[in-house]
Amino acid sequence: MSLTLRTDEALDSALAELAEIEGISRQEVIRRAVLDRLDRSSHGSAVEEATSRMLLEWADVLDRLGSV
Repeated sequence: MSLTLRTDEALDSALAELAEIEGISRQEVIRRAVLDRLDRSSHGSAVEEATSRMLLEWADVLDRLGSV
């Protein structure tokens, strides 16, 4: 699969620096960044969903604690 990525000077410089520091290609820097972002986004959604479930499950207790 092929993709063209247009960069500006700042991004190109950052990609080159990260690739040098990590000893990987610029393509691999981008690949890892995208996959990491997806992982973080998925984690945030899971935490949000769990929080909503727990707020519903424990609503009565939380209400009682708030009225003390």
